[in-house]
Amino acid sequence: MTDTPRAPKAFRLAPETGGKGKASDAAPHSDPQEPAAKKPQASKPQASKTKPKGRQPRALAAPEIHFEEPSDDALLPAIARDHTIAKRFRWGTILVSGGLGLASMWAGLAATQLIEDLFARSPVLGWIGTGLLALVVLAAVAIILRELFGLWRLKKLGTTQADATRAISADDATAAQATLADLHSIYDARPDMRWGLAQLKEHSKAIMDPADRIKLAERDLMKPLDDEASRIIGRAARRVSVVTAIAPAALDIALVGAQNLRMLRELATLYGGRPGTLGTVRLARMVAGHLAVTGGLALSDSVISAVIGKGLIGRLSARFGEGAVNGILTARIGLAAMELCRPLPFLTQSRPGLSDFMREVVSFGGDGGQGNQDKPEKPG
Repeated sequence: MTDTPRAPKAFRLAPETGGKGKASDAAPHSDPQEPAAKKPQASKPQASKTKPKGRQPRALAAPEIHFEEPSDDALLPAIARDHTIAKRFRWGTILVSGGLGLASMWAGLAATQLIEDLFARSPVLGWIGTGLLALVVLAAVAIILRELFGLWRLKKLGTTQADATRAISADDATAAQATLADLHSIYDARPDMRWGLAQLKEHSKAIMDPADRIKLAERDLMKPLDDEASRIIGRAARRVSVVTAIAPAALDIALVGAQNLRMLRELATLYGGRPGTLGTVRLARMVAGHLAVTGGLALSDSVISAVIGKGLIGRLSARFGEGAVNGILTARIGLAAMELCRPLPFLTQSRPGLSDFMREVVSFGGDGGQGNQDKPEKPG
């Protein structure tokens, strides 16, 4: 027992029948052969009998790649492709429409009741009331038609200007011919434009280039109109300056607005628009949008200092200084209206600028708004 080393308890096996001697015999040889028993060669026969059952590797099929042609819609901005944007429901429009409908029904019922009461009192009174009602209806229809025609004439000026621009930029002979036809239809009934139309008709036969025909029309027709428009703007700027300087502060806004609307209507009538009340309001909205886009109402510090600093009255009274600034703003509004109402763009004629009306506004006196204008040249 002393010659045989004791096996560790951790490797003691459970006793088996007939295997006790073999276990004791194999124990002395287990330690020196233990490193060799752990080599892979000793487990080859056992590993060949029991192969591990696992997932066999397999080759994966290559994915198919499809190239899609980019459509035209994909190149457009997202906001341009989306046609499903829900529009806001305009309750204000329904309110105004319903109110006007109720007012019309009330006016009709009131007129009918009045006529019936007049006929009940006397047939003569009834017929007189019927005639007066017919005059009221006729006048209302005439006013509505006048406003509609004013809006149409104002729109025609914009269409003529767009045709002229297209004729020059795209060298379009059809657009040039349409522009000349529109100019003849606008100014045929005006005696002051007959000489220019005759010159245009005489010279246009020898000119075939569309751009040259538009330039010829501007030279023959727009020069006297531009001079008169500058005088209208100068007078309006002076009136606004004086009104702001002498009117009470509570009324100057209303008076200045009235003077600006009057100037817009005169400019549109000069160029052939002849707008009514609705046409003048529409033109005012167009001018406001034009100034908002171009930033024309923004006065720099140099302009304000030039207006207030050069005039002695501006240095003596802050109220007169405010009038000068309002006059310059009125001149800017007039220039914007001139560009919108003019049936032809500025090509050969020089575009008037804000500096042309500086002396008019600052001087507060003189020739009534015509000091910076030359006398109109006689035709020929």
